[in-house]
Amino acid sequence: MRIQLIANEVWNGLRRNLSVVVSVVLVTFISLSFVGAAILLQQQINQMKGFWYDRAQVGIYFCGPVDATDTCTQTAATPEQIEAVRSTLSSGAIAPYVADVQFEDRESAYQHFMEQFGGTASAEFASPETMNEALWVRPTTPQDADLIREATTALPGVLEVRDQRALLEPIFQVLNTASLAAIGVAVLMLVAAVLLISTTIRLSAFSRKRELGIMRLVGASNRFIQTPFIIEGVVAALIGAVLAAGSVLAVVHFVLQGYVAPMLQTIAIVGLDDALVVAPVLIGIGVLFAGVAAAVAIRRYLKI
Repeated sequence: MRIQLIANEVWNGLRRNLSVVVSVVLVTFISLSFVGAAILLQQQINQMKGFWYDRAQVGIYFCGPVDATDTCTQTAATPEQIEAVRSTLSSGAIAPYVADVQFEDRESAYQHFMEQFGGTASAEFASPETMNEALWVRPTTPQDADLIREATTALPGVLEVRDQRALLEPIFQVLNTASLAAIGVAVLMLVAAVLLISTTIRLSAFSRKRELGIMRLVGASNRFIQTPFIIEGVVAALIGAVLAAGSVLAVVHFVLQGYVAPMLQTIAIVGLDDALVVAPVLIGIGVLFAGVAAAVAIRRYLKI
């Protein structure tokens, strides 16, 4: 009987403040959608880092006939200098940190350059003679790239040692900034949802002011009086949270996996397994925030 009475009170409260309840649902839906997007974006960044960093190489570029640096004297690196770099990489101190070494001659470097920049103005001045020979080194782990760079930078005949990870960092910084922006928007929207839930509970309590007075006179406990209002807030937020979880699952399944992943086959895209982990987190956040906000609002209104 008590459960049925509480259920009736909850239904009456939701029905009387339907417009405000709809607002709570929408704000909760939008805010938790941003939370889900931020979590998935961070997962995507971590996957991309693991994917690309494992494949990032260290390029050891050798001096050309026009290069003048501390290790280059406007003469091309000699075969002996190139072999000395190879010997350093295969030495006992460095070898454990080197997974593979590939030599790129000027002709191969020119072909790769034309594949990437063949339609640009700089391609008109390119020729095999202007390219630098290079050793492409794949570290055993991404962190080993620093050790390889330090061991080879100052060797005679070496023009430059370039870690490909440095080219990836700006991209990941932009993605991290976007993730933080999504989190910031989500936090603001969650605050708005909490305020709306508090307002909804107060309006519901105000509309039933006479009923609450009667319940107190007949000896109803504080918990019994508060419970319907807390459930009202939780129900409204739960609907929004379920919608947000459903939207996250739909976007991952139909957009990311159905459209983006086939186009970017070389990049690991977050999948349904990741989204299924995020969905209950969103529902939990929605229920927790709503329950706390509703409990605080009704206690302050009733001054219990």
